[in-house]
Amino acid sequence: MTQFNSRTSDAPVDPMFLDRWSPRAFLRDPISEEVLSGLFEAARWSPSCFNEQPWLFMYADRSPEIETYRSILVPKNLVWAGNAPVLSIVFGARRFAKSGKENRWHGFDAGSAWTSLALAARRAGLYTHAMAGFDEEKAYELLGVPKADYEAMAAIVIGRRADPAVLPEDVARNEKPNDRKPLAQVAKRGFFMDGV
Repeated sequence: MTQFNSRTSDAPVDPMFLDRWSPRAFLRDPISEEVLSGLFEAARWSPSCFNEQPWLFMYADRSPEIETYRSILVPKNLVWAGNAPVLSIVFGARRFAKSGKENRWHGFDAGSAWTSLALAARRAGLYTHAMAGFDEEKAYELLGVPKADYEAMAAIVIGRRADPAVLPEDVARNEKPNDRKPLAQVAKRGFFMDGV
């Protein structure tokens, strides 16, 4: 398997941020309980509004549960994500636990937790890929998570990277780290004048 990553940054940054990317070729090799617990532990320590920690990572890494999780993915994603040894759906709590009021920051906070998980996975020699391509209604129904209380945010695969040759040709063509917008387009000092 060829390893490559030609990403470059516009400003000095820890290489772990350039190293993290979302492949589609995964080995079925299982992830140990200790390593997997460490990933969710990293997510647990993410910052959140009022320290509510409104995320909930439901996951499966063995049969028969993982087959249920696979059935939640849209067919286009199942083609490649079906090989991953761990599938997760991350949910955000719609209301603050302490006050019962709407928590409009739950998605922001769940995103923070997902990033911590993704970076911890790379430190452990693993890769992750989050996706929007899943059936939200099925996620609520099959996983038993109450829709009134939680919003299904994303599906996530976790595993070791495989040779892109395991992918269908049309998917394998794009199996490389992508680039980012220039820094000046995503961070501006002062006031918004010229648009982004």
